[in-house]
Amino acid sequence: MSALPLRRPTAASEHPSPTTVDASVLARLTAQFAATAADYDLSGAFPRENFAALQAHGLIGLVAPTEHGGGSATLATARRVISAVARGEPATALILTMTYLQHHALTRPDSRWPAHLRERVTRDAVENGALINALRVEPALGSPARGGLPGTVARRDSEGKGDAWKIDGHKLYTTGIEGLGWLAVWARTDEAEPRTGVFLVPRNAPGVRVIASWDHLGLRASGSHEVVFENVAIDADHAVDLRAPADWAPDAGSQTDIDAHATQQAWMAVLLGSLYDAVAHAARDWLVGFLNRRAPGSLGAPLATLPRVQEHVGEIEALLRTNRVLLDDAAAAVDGGHAQPAADSGLLKYTVTGNAIRAVELALQLSGNHGLTRQNPLERHYRDVLCSRIHTPQNDAILVAAGRRALLASGAAA
Repeated sequence: MSALPLRRPTAASEHPSPTTVDASVLARLTAQFAATAADYDLSGAFPRENFAALQAHGLIGLVAPTEHGGGSATLATARRVISAVARGEPATALILTMTYLQHHALTRPDSRWPAHLRERVTRDAVENGALINALRVEPALGSPARGGLPGTVARRDSEGKGDAWKIDGHKLYTTGIEGLGWLAVWARTDEAEPRTGVFLVPRNAPGVRVIASWDHLGLRASGSHEVVFENVAIDADHAVDLRAPADWAPDAGSQTDIDAHATQQAWMAVLLGSLYDAVAHAARDWLVGFLNRRAPGSLGAPLATLPRVQEHVGEIEALLRTNRVLLDDAAAAVDGGHAQPAADSGLLKYTVTGNAIRAVELALQLSGNHGLTRQNPLERHYRDVLCSRIHTPQNDAILVAAGRRALLASGAAA
């Protein structure tokens, strides 16, 4: 089922435990991925070799449920892996992040997926390195987070397959599509009162067509192309979570549902924040090396000796330390069963990604033309870190939600 020809780990000992991943393995992966990151950025090719390396160390199934062979890793452990991967090649980290988020959703107490499909997706990841991502954004709808019914439609199959579904639609920004094994497709039914939800589609199902349109400023190897579904048939039980549209609201359902949603949002904020923070760390590492090597004749010493330079590098250190504290604290809270509200996870993303962008901007300011030269990685880090602004939730939605909450709380107190 996997679209990736990856080998299965040769021994159970190669699988990391839920709480432990060898730091030396992560360091080697960072260096390995960094060595080819510029090539993938230039070509935009799917980083298959990187995922083969991740699979060889049992890292693709790290977060998936333990009962089906996965690692059920903590958020703190997943954060360490994503940080290490992103410090080397962030498009690989983004694709892995999307798989981790889908695998974590399988462990949620409010998951409605059939048990046999949870097991199938998990075992496909553990044994074959199969990746999965949600396909949600559409040309007309935009992001579902902004509201509205999807244009992608699932219809009952009336041609001899009983209760099966046929899917037609068009999705944008399908990160990792060239290497995915499974597609979690957001669609609506054609019923008189439409339900919306997730349909699990094998990547190799007949009628799934990729339009290779991704030609982006940053994260170029993420392969976030368009996908068209043309009369794609899936079994009835692959409609893994259908609800009335109103039931998808964050505050709908039981307290268990609300808490599970908050936990999922925290996972997303921490992993995406860790990814872009790692890009900023890579930029900082290049800058420090450059400043220690660069010794203009007029100065007679490396740029690193200048107090002004030291001050700005200190500002970068302050930004990155703030990120580390915030991300570690949020991960610890989730792992301790105390995920912050979704609005606070949004503010975490806003702060961490803003700090990451500012850190790379400072690095460019200090390096001048050297930092914007294509032969140096700093200009690539800058292009990559700017992509943080477009991930859901976006900055305007984050700030509106936080502002509304503060104003309502103030009004209630008055």
